[in-house]
Amino acid sequence: MGAMSHRERVMAALNGKEPDRVPYCELAIDRVFAANALGWNEKPYVNALAQNTPFSIEEAKQVSKRLGLDNIFYLRRQPVYTDTFTDDEGRIFPGGGSIKTEDDLALIDLPDPHKDEFYAEAESFASNKGDYAAFFLTRGGLAPAMLSMGIDHFCISLYDNRKLIEQLLDIYFGWMEVVAERICQLDFDAFCMADDFAFNTGMMFSPATFKELIVPHYRRIAEKISIPWIFHSDGNIQKGIEMLIDVGVAGVHPVEKGAMDIRSVKKTYAGKLCILGNVDLVLLGSGTPEEVEKEVLGLIRDVAPGGGYIITSGNSLADYLKPDCVLAISKAIDKYGNYPISLT
Repeated sequence: MGAMSHRERVMAALNGKEPDRVPYCELAIDRVFAANALGWNEKPYVNALAQNTPFSIEEAKQVSKRLGLDNIFYLRRQPVYTDTFTDDEGRIFPGGGSIKTEDDLALIDLPDPHKDEFYAEAESFASNKGDYAAFFLTRGGLAPAMLSMGIDHFCISLYDNRKLIEQLLDIYFGWMEVVAERICQLDFDAFCMADDFAFNTGMMFSPATFKELIVPHYRRIAEKISIPWIFHSDGNIQKGIEMLIDVGVAGVHPVEKGAMDIRSVKKTYAGKLCILGNVDLVLLGSGTPEEVEKEVLGLIRDVAPGGGYIITSGNSLADYLKPDCVLAISKAIDKYGNYPISLT
């Protein structure tokens, strides 16, 4: 097989095929990590609630070239309405939600998704992607609703005030329907939606509630998505995977280590779903390059055969990860990841 472009390699995997080698992608990269890895002379502000992409198109290409990635990503997330707290290093995290009653819904003020100027930056980013696969990354409707209400209040309201939840979901998912349709008209190659709905032990609420309350919204979004749809959720989403496949999701990320067995997931859903994941963040943050190489070797050996697999970190490239350990991922792929896979 001749060498593929970055984009061709990723698209082959997303379509369940074997490319020339295993693709390596990331759905998110912290600017602090990128500055450390590339030697940028800056001290970026750390904000876990940032709504827009951390990199210009030129910077995104620099980062991907340095790390050996096959993709670049553009991030645009809708506002959430929550109290925040700041840790000792300046990271901003969500606290309690601000939406407690129907009257609080008046606080929500989302950018107008019908205005062309809302998409101008994303359009420029995608049209200048070169031969990289360009991923558009956003939140869905469930995650911002839960953040804006607070997870505890959201779950209690499933029983005490279902109407409030339904109204809030309608607002966020309605916004996302418009955005998804417009984004898919640009030159992006994958629509990536982060909508966490699970803990390590299982879903945050029953599969029946998920099917009744959330899946119909995903179906409406699916009608607007015309490029491969990658779904991100941490935790054990095993009981939700069939529902995600049924609404048209092409890939799941990151099949979190410690919550799910990526080898079992690949065996069960081969040919139905592209698997993205899941190099251990513990190794990337506190291990050695040799340990990372061993981890990647095992993933390539056990998950890559047959195609439909994209290596990623076990979540994202956070600021605390060690650049030499992250660089070991692409080095190991170059060493072991050429198809056909024949490792023992």
